[in-house]
Amino acid sequence: MRYCRKCLQPDTRPGILFDDGQVCFACRYEESKEKINWIERGRELRQIASNAKEERKKRGIAYDCVIGVSGGKDSTFQAMYAKEKLGLHPLLVNCLPDEITEIGRKNLDNLSHLGFDIISIQNNPNIAKQLARKSFLEKGNIVMASEYCLWASAYIMADKFNIPLIIQGENAALTLGTAAIQETTGNAYSVVQLDTLKGANANDLIANEGNLKIEDVYFYQIPNIQSMKEKGIQAIFLQYYVKEWSQVYNADFSIARGLLGRTEESLYSIGRYRRYTALDSDLQIVNQMIKYLKFGFGYATDEACYDIREGRLSREEAIWNVTEYDGKCGEEYIDRACEYLSIPKKEFWAVVDKYVNKKLFEKDKNGKWMRKFVVGTDFEEDL
Repeated sequence: MRYCRKCLQPDTRPGILFDDGQVCFACRYEESKEKINWIERGRELRQIASNAKEERKKRGIAYDCVIGVSGGKDSTFQAMYAKEKLGLHPLLVNCLPDEITEIGRKNLDNLSHLGFDIISIQNNPNIAKQLARKSFLEKGNIVMASEYCLWASAYIMADKFNIPLIIQGENAALTLGTAAIQETTGNAYSVVQLDTLKGANANDLIANEGNLKIEDVYFYQIPNIQSMKEKGIQAIFLQYYVKEWSQVYNADFSIARGLLGRTEESLYSIGRYRRYTALDSDLQIVNQMIKYLKFGFGYATDEACYDIREGRLSREEAIWNVTEYDGKCGEEYIDRACEYLSIPKKEFWAVVDKYVNKKLFEKDKNGKWMRKFVVGTDFEEDL
């Protein structure tokens, strides 16, 4: 495992791109931001918004754009920016996670009270649970199927209501550096290139599930992209056009407008050092722990990389945070995940054990997985 020389991005992240100097694409992008003509990008964004307004009138519909939301920091910023800065009339679409948290419900209500129409989609919970269990057993990923819904819902509503613009948040190729698998543009149709979605074909989710048909997973399927383009529906990443976009800026912006965080929970239980992510689902916290054991990094690493690039932490300061919190997960969240998946904890860990990267982790005498590597230092198993 090699680390980026500037941040703490490891080369175990699927789709990550390092240059010859062992610096990740996300760091190089951050360096290039000062050279980007943000005034020109702002003009381009305003023109996109203006075109959407004109199209709305031509089509005789109520909304200029669709925004997929969770009620969290990024979607709150997206919705408010579209409304206040671009003068758009957005339709917000939320795909409710199964067993949404109380904080998640309050944040979604808060977003509604900020002055928006919201369509909330609640998929059949029995099917959602079946797919979560399937993806956990087969991929070591509890939330894979729910991510299909999360992305697909906005595209489905834009397609069905003939709404001319879809506004998504950030392009992971830029902010996480996964430029090896996703284009680095403002085109949000590129979400189907993401490692988790892998083409966003819902048929993949129900493979070998004899009791499920494609119509049972309608809201898990992104519509035909070419057909949407022919209808004149554009999809963009807001982050590509807005210089101030960042995890911390969006959180501060949204907190000032009523966003609630995980302020009562231990940072060691949630596996991160900021309290305003994974607000609507506890399953995400468990999934990040599993990701850590698979790839050697969790969400605290992502936070640290953002903070290093944006000058809030030095690399050494960030190493302390990652060493302290990354991969941690409270037993209460694991218990809830086991209850949701309807499996005993022993079976849960047996499945997780199959996906652990044995080159990076080894069990101690108590049977607990421990990292072999030192955070921030390149690691080879033979050393």
